[in-house]
Amino acid sequence: MIETDTASSEGYVTRSVERWRDGRVIQEDDAVAEEVPVAMVYNGDTFAVMMATPHDLEDFALGFSLSEGLIATPEQLLDVQVSTLLEGVEIAMHVPDDTPAAHISAERQRLLPGRSGCGICGTRDLEQAIRQSDPVGIGATLTREALEHALAQLQKLQPMNIATGAVHAAAWADRSGAIQLVREDVGRHNALDKLLGAMRYRALDPADGMVLVTSRASYEMVTKATSAGVTLLAAISAPTALAVELARSAGITLVGFARRGSHNIYTHPHRLAAANRTESP
Repeated sequence: MIETDTASSEGYVTRSVERWRDGRVIQEDDAVAEEVPVAMVYNGDTFAVMMATPHDLEDFALGFSLSEGLIATPEQLLDVQVSTLLEGVEIAMHVPDDTPAAHISAERQRLLPGRSGCGICGTRDLEQAIRQSDPVGIGATLTREALEHALAQLQKLQPMNIATGAVHAAAWADRSGAIQLVREDVGRHNALDKLLGAMRYRALDPADGMVLVTSRASYEMVTKATSAGVTLLAAISAPTALAVELARSAGITLVGFARRGSHNIYTHPHRLAAANRTESP
């Protein structure tokens, strides 16, 4: 039998677990990340059901709506109602009649639920799956020290992951590398949508700092960041080849394998100044 809870304010719940340690069994409670179906409903029509952590859902509603091209501006998201149901969570959104979200056809609806590890699950055709973003702006020039300063803070600013070890984070840092916002979710793309929504609610300039993600930089991560106007995206893990090509064409600086003391810059390195940059012969 599946145990159910209403959405917790922490984004995780506790479950009984048997821990095996050095030949001994210990029965105790463990923190487990929440993952529930979240229905994205626009003017009464369901666009997609995403598997997500039921936390910061107002941010998720705005970020998802913008990154999916369903609305063009935050002002077009007229109302958001979050309801916890027996089956999961419903985010009911009201949008103007002249937005794409108000005209969700059968062709645009997702065929499959958006699983926690998949940002485009259920998309029906190639045009929807591979979306070209407009080029980003000039953006700020940041330093290697600012990137490392942000990385040094990030782990301590992930309460869900500290408790469960099971969720991704997306963070916004200013030019100095000071982290201003962090959002977490079991899905890396959901965490980024939540962050982008939170940034828009706070009117933060996406070209005046950097976004860090605790995941690989896959296609949908670059597409979402670029669509929001982010000019520097740093991932703790690797990028994919498609992500690199999309970042190159959109003009975004893509950093992979971001660690304290090392990182790889795959595209447009001019935005990340290094005191000791060594050029290839």
